[in-house]
Amino acid sequence: MRQMIFMILLFVTACAAPAPMPTVVPSETPLPTNIPATSTTIPPTQVPIPARPAYTLDTTVNYDAHKVTVNETVVYPNHSGKRLDSLVLAIPANLWQNCFYLDSIHVDGAPVTDYTLTAHRLEIPLPTPLEADSVAALTLGYRLSLPYMDQAHSLRARIFGYSDIQMNLVNWYPFIVPIRDGEWMIRDPWSHGEYLVYPIADFEVNLKFTNPENQPVVATSGFAEPNGDSTRYTLTEARAFAISASREFQVSQMQVGETTVYSYYLPIYQRAGEAAMVASAQAIQAFSQKFGTYPHKTLSVVIADFKDSMEFSALYFHSRSFYDLYDGTPANYLTFVAVHETAHQWWFDQVANDQALEPWLDESLTTYSESIYYETLYPDMLSWWWSYRIDFFEPQGYIDIPVYDGQNDDNYKHTVYFNGAHFLQDLRQRIGDETFQAFVQDYFAQNRGGIVTGEDFFRILNQHTDADYSDIVSGYFRSRR
Repeated sequence: MRQMIFMILLFVTACAAPAPMPTVVPSETPLPTNIPATSTTIPPTQVPIPARPAYTLDTTVNYDAHKVTVNETVVYPNHSGKRLDSLVLAIPANLWQNCFYLDSIHVDGAPVTDYTLTAHRLEIPLPTPLEADSVAALTLGYRLSLPYMDQAHSLRARIFGYSDIQMNLVNWYPFIVPIRDGEWMIRDPWSHGEYLVYPIADFEVNLKFTNPENQPVVATSGFAEPNGDSTRYTLTEARAFAISASREFQVSQMQVGETTVYSYYLPIYQRAGEAAMVASAQAIQAFSQKFGTYPHKTLSVVIADFKDSMEFSALYFHSRSFYDLYDGTPANYLTFVAVHETAHQWWFDQVANDQALEPWLDESLTTYSESIYYETLYPDMLSWWWSYRIDFFEPQGYIDIPVYDGQNDDNYKHTVYFNGAHFLQDLRQRIGDETFQAFVQDYFAQNRGGIVTGEDFFRILNQHTDADYSDIVSGYFRSRR
């Protein structure tokens, strides 16, 4: 099997030999065509109920003034099984002072003024209750005044806003949060980790700049086609649509199957930027075989002018510090963190979870996916990965903690990410490689597009093994002792 994988992985050579690097292409990358546009012009009552929400974001950016104007339409199907009297949206941008300005709300064409906006929670009462298995059309007009990403005075990476060389739109639009058992799943932000819970949705973003003659190079979660004076970016069955723009970006690209991997980097980081791209392409190929198919036409790897890496659907930010550390081999943070963020396209984008209350469900699997990458492509480096990436930090503690119990960012990661990887390795050794592989693939297949819980994880695991692993669970989980 390993020999077959080596044969089909694009640009991959045996063991630790460096992969060939593609040629840098101009920043005006040819845009994919034949993208199906999501229509919101037909009244929802005249169309079949859609499977998931659809977001259309008509967006105008004044890049130099750091201003954004958005007209957003959400076609929302009520699949809760109950009648809804209101909708609850998350607006993370409203957590920034003097950033988010809400100009108008309409529901099915009727204006709404008696809404409640507190911190990042917007509740909109519906003029007419939304029955189960029916659709509402929500339209919001708003403006953003982007904050400066001041890294020097922040306890955690500031991702949203602008720096001297980059503009990042992440969690920049209001979205209707999932509802489970009558509860809207909206969590409080914290000093570390993630707290948002995203439903699966479709996106159409029509993006234009006020100064098109001097507009920046744009990286997005979607793939694109011209649309009048805008560029239309389309992404289906995804969690979160992100945008990054810079006049400094250079772009490389490579193809892996039906997916184009783009790398956006600063000119001095060409070698590292292309290495991150290759690692992500390799990971897409390996994880598509090990877990399930990568669903999107593109993946954008974007150098981050902040001190962390962060995943979104079909796009991730990669800390500039990792580019500085790149040594020309796969044995470095640039590579394994690139693989980590690529793995989030399975364990976050396709199979989501409550990132605030059960972060181990995506972070432990994503970290362990790094070991699968090295085991598949560079098996001679697998023991190095465990020693350097994981065991150096002597991880310990129960992995099923919420982000709020993580003490600080380092302790949280050492427990949830690194000890979580040890849990999965111990579990794999107990039930066997073949059973573990079958479980992970089935876990992915059963939950693709959904939001999982720990109960889902162990329910599906028990469908694949009769082995007694209770001692392993009691050593890693405080809630299952």
